[in-house]
Amino acid sequence: MTLVDSDPAATMITVEHLCDFAIRFQTMQTFVTSLGTRMIAVIDHGTVEGPRLRGEFLPGGGDWITIGSDRVARLDVRATIRTHDDALVFVTVTGRATLPDEAIGRLWAGETVGWKEMHARSAPLFETGADPYTWLNSTVAIAVNELSLDHVNYRIYSIK
Repeated sequence: MTLVDSDPAATMITVEHLCDFAIRFQTMQTFVTSLGTRMIAVIDHGTVEGPRLRGEFLPGGGDWITIGSDRVARLDVRATIRTHDDALVFVTVTGRATLPDEAIGRLWAGETVGWKEMHARSAPLFETGADPYTWLNSTVAIAVNELSLDHVNYRIYSIK
């Protein structure tokens, strides 16, 4: 018998809104390689807004996206947040996004594609040594994303 079969509570996952990210990029670099299309988005600035986590993204982090021949975008984000009270929090995000043809056309035209218009899900992980935020080190989170060529927005939920 598996854990799921023996414990109905194991299938009851609850989430709680943790925060929202709103990130602006410098000019996105896009080019084709033998592994797929690379999209490199360096962070210009951004904000973090939530009940327990507020701050800003420091410039220089980024999102290294690879779109394979299967049309799945593989997200690889690394960035630093400076909280409203001056603590530093490192965040990494992995995830996947698939866009229907119509949404891809709108993206390349410079429009924002919303989370209801595509399948874009990611998993932020946090790392810090700042005492008020060490709870983030054990937080497992999921996010829905919306994106454009010059910015990305995340709605992030912690898993309880």
